[in-house]
Amino acid sequence: MSKDRYSRQTLFAPIGKAGQTKIEKKHALLIGAGALGTSNAEQLVRAGIGKLTIVDRDYVEMSNLQRQQLFTEEDALNQMPKAIAAKEKLVQINSFSTIEAHIMDVQLEELESLIHGVHVIIDATDNFETRMLINDVSQKYNIPWIYGGCVGSHGLSYTIIPGETPCLNCLMEKVPLTGATCDTVGVISPAVQMVTAHQTAEALKILVEDWDALSRQFISFDLWHHSYMGIKTIRMKREDCPSCGLNPSYPFLSQDYRTKTAVLCGRDTVQIRPPVSGRDFEELRSRLHAGEVEQNPFLLSYTLGKHRIVFFKDGRVLIHGTKDISEAKSLYHRIVG
Repeated sequence: MSKDRYSRQTLFAPIGKAGQTKIEKKHALLIGAGALGTSNAEQLVRAGIGKLTIVDRDYVEMSNLQRQQLFTEEDALNQMPKAIAAKEKLVQINSFSTIEAHIMDVQLEELESLIHGVHVIIDATDNFETRMLINDVSQKYNIPWIYGGCVGSHGLSYTIIPGETPCLNCLMEKVPLTGATCDTVGVISPAVQMVTAHQTAEALKILVEDWDALSRQFISFDLWHHSYMGIKTIRMKREDCPSCGLNPSYPFLSQDYRTKTAVLCGRDTVQIRPPVSGRDFEELRSRLHAGEVEQNPFLLSYTLGKHRIVFFKDGRVLIHGTKDISEAKSLYHRIVG
């Protein structure tokens, strides 16, 4: 390897040659290969990460190209799986990094099979359920993880160190965790880059073991409206938190907290039953802009392209226009978050 390859990075004193050697021996797990995922992946591979495991269930579409930086029009035309398309680009950027790509929907079994030897988990997902799964796996197996979210011009980032910082479960009622998604309110690419700048910087600190340099704040910003806020979280840590408290039960690893799906017999429809019951129609309707919305006192119907998504008051959802559970779940999370 050329001695100049990482010269500008090793000149940065907090990394140096010793830190670079550590980076080249470390393993990061990236959940999601969309906007946040591709940006994090490219930065880590250019930094010389020893191994990067990428997991994603989706394929490339034309609407992705505006913000998902590793993909091309050819990837979209060929409907390439995102994990595979990302790997193909990354191995051309740095042939010394080991890139492992998995096309899968991440559930508990899949996540537990992937975490062996992982030093940091990076959240680049499109739904809150997976984030809470990552949160509990992180606590159970003592692996740091870095939360990230981005919609519109607004972004969020937070680093979670098991046994030290409050976990995401601790923060759920205290910080602005938005339920909007880029499929309902859009997103601009600069906001994506801002989030991943925070995430990758925090990942590098973990990889070089500079624990004192890690942020202890929940970062929230809006690039369009020129606002930036860091929320101190240390007092939010709860001793009774079921995920990271004194007697953790890791609730989001249980079957009760998993979304249940079923293909309805004789119909081109998938039913989705989320773990949390109840649905606020007004809040949901306020962020459905791209399709046609109809509502009565009992249900809200949202037509988007060939699909019709029907939301019930009890939380159940019917996805009409597909028998593919993976496709239905992907569409559901793209709308609900």
